[in-house]
Amino acid sequence: MKRGVFRFISVVCVLFSLTVCAHGIRAFADGTIELTDEEQDYVNSHGPLRIGYVQDRIPISFSDENGELAGVSRYIFDRVSELSGLEFEYVPLPNGDVTYDYLLDGAFDLVSSVEYNKENQTARGILISNPYLSGKKVVVARDGLDFKFDAHLSIAISTGSQTLRKVLATAYPNFECVDYPSISACFDAVNNGEADLMMQNQYLVEHWMSKPIYEKLKVIPVLGLDDQLCFSAVVAFNGGEGPSPEDGRILINILNKAIASMSEDEVGNYTIQAIMENQYRYTISDFLYHYRYAASLIAFALLVIILLTVLLLRVHIRYTENKVDAKVKGRFLSTMSHEIRTPLNGLLGLNYLMSQKLDDPKRLGDYLRQSNMTAKYLLSLVNDMLDMSSLQSQNMELVLRPVDLDLLFGTVTSIAENAISGKGITYNVRYDLEYPYILGDEVRIQQVLLNLLDNARKFTPKGGNVTLSVSQEKKSDGRILTTAVVSDTGRGMSDEFQNHIFDLFAQELDTVSKGNQGTGLGLPISRRLALLMDGDLTFVSSKDSGSTFTFTFTSSPSEPPEDNSVDNGVSPKNMKILVVEDNELNSEIILELLSENGIETCLAENGKKALEIFSESEPGTFDVILMDLLMPEMDGFETARAIRALDRSDAQTVRIFACTANSYSDEKKKAFESGMDDFITKPVDISLLLKKINGQRN
Repeated sequence: MKRGVFRFISVVCVLFSLTVCAHGIRAFADGTIELTDEEQDYVNSHGPLRIGYVQDRIPISFSDENGELAGVSRYIFDRVSELSGLEFEYVPLPNGDVTYDYLLDGAFDLVSSVEYNKENQTARGILISNPYLSGKKVVVARDGLDFKFDAHLSIAISTGSQTLRKVLATAYPNFECVDYPSISACFDAVNNGEADLMMQNQYLVEHWMSKPIYEKLKVIPVLGLDDQLCFSAVVAFNGGEGPSPEDGRILINILNKAIASMSEDEVGNYTIQAIMENQYRYTISDFLYHYRYAASLIAFALLVIILLTVLLLRVHIRYTENKVDAKVKGRFLSTMSHEIRTPLNGLLGLNYLMSQKLDDPKRLGDYLRQSNMTAKYLLSLVNDMLDMSSLQSQNMELVLRPVDLDLLFGTVTSIAENAISGKGITYNVRYDLEYPYILGDEVRIQQVLLNLLDNARKFTPKGGNVTLSVSQEKKSDGRILTTAVVSDTGRGMSDEFQNHIFDLFAQELDTVSKGNQGTGLGLPISRRLALLMDGDLTFVSSKDSGSTFTFTFTSSPSEPPEDNSVDNGVSPKNMKILVVEDNELNSEIILELLSENGIETCLAENGKKALEIFSESEPGTFDVILMDLLMPEMDGFETARAIRALDRSDAQTVRIFACTANSYSDEKKKAFESGMDDFITKPVDISLLLKKINGQRN
């Protein structure tokens, strides 16, 4: 909204603020101006004059798609040519150079659209025309900047703007000018925090502020500081080849006559036409930036599709090698084809709908929420496939830690109860824990229980019951056998299907047709996990009479686990985190997530850079290091070991979290052995990350 208002105000300013600063000479009826004999001789004896112009001053002067001068300056030059008979040749000036230097070197006859300052130009030995366009200068700063004109602030200026530098030195002596090669570089410097502000012509600012990447910048009017642009400037040579001082004087007189002959309305029309014809046009990059979270979601989903395809091929090859029944292979391919194509089709459809509703924030929000749900489903599919691959290859290892079963079952209940009750099903819990503290894999126990409870919810109609009952007994070897029973009053299973319930991708056809489609991996994975925990997963069921699943696992007794909530004296609001990530999109996402939660961040694009940043920082600068594992230069494991080996007070105490898309147990083991404190799986769950940052462990 503020961009549109700013554009409207700019056009109004053109209509009401444009002034022609020289008057009195009028064009003849044939469209020419009255020239003296001396001036006419100059026009007749000179070929095309070489015009140097700055390329990034849209809509005043810039190169169009054909490499030709465009904008207000071109309209004015064309009109001057008609009025005077002068001919012009246009050459772009390199960005980052002082434009007057080209005049002083004799490389050009004129330079277009320089800032009018007669005293400054005269001191340089340069003749200038009267200004043809008067506007306003405005300041651009980041939102939230406490801006005062007498403050000590850094201001970005393009290298060619030497007149602006002198104006600032006089009007705002406390400002520190910092040179950048172009206007766009000045915008980037302010946007990235390298400079506090910049000052430029209002028309230029209006164009650049349309870019979505500058959405966090604001415009501040500057009272009493006009921005007058000269039509051109010309060198007055004192000898040698090229124009003589007299030639320069004659040319300036001709230019001033042409400027004076153009009415305010005429110049105003040129300016409005240049603004309207050269409004900023959204690019694909702008769209991706403006809707970067949605784009990230789509990119993530496509990555998931690729991973699923690879996993599908791996499992298919394994089936082929083991000569599994063709019917099972057919079911696998059919199921996975459906599971991949359905969410992919949804994401592509949502992406199209978002592109059609860019001006409807409410609809966009709805589409983003749906995309998020779809992406989470794809992530769960990947997790299931990875779990099954690890279990089949016997690469999965349990992570044994002290577990509070009272807390674990309470967590499971709080997660499952909302979904079950929300369907109109009564949820009952009964458990008696004689040995509440065990040594076990809390994550895997929760995974099995939540899978069983979710299946019970899916296959139990409204008005039914789902019950979780837990009991324990001590075995002769001193270990604890825990039994969790999940029963429901749902539709049950046919005798035929019960023979295949633990087969991969097994699903009963009548349940699929009633909207309970899934991957068919949950129960096979749960059974294998139960066996890995020295237990089992069994069931009894009958058609239309419900099902009962019994999950057992054996574990050693344990002392109560340490309190997970650690008061480390640091809150997110005053934390600083070193993010080590080589992927640009991933780093942008994690930096934005942390920043939105009030956490200061620093980015290192690889392990070598991370080690350098940490080594050169003051001890205690960083509270946490988020470490990607697979990176160029130095990988995450090597970097963690190098940090731990440093001779400084915080080398052993700074917390290092592995942050990776690889969730295999051997990678976790390797991370801990290299000196890391915890393990976070991508895509990052920000709520879980914040808990870990605050000192809580799983």
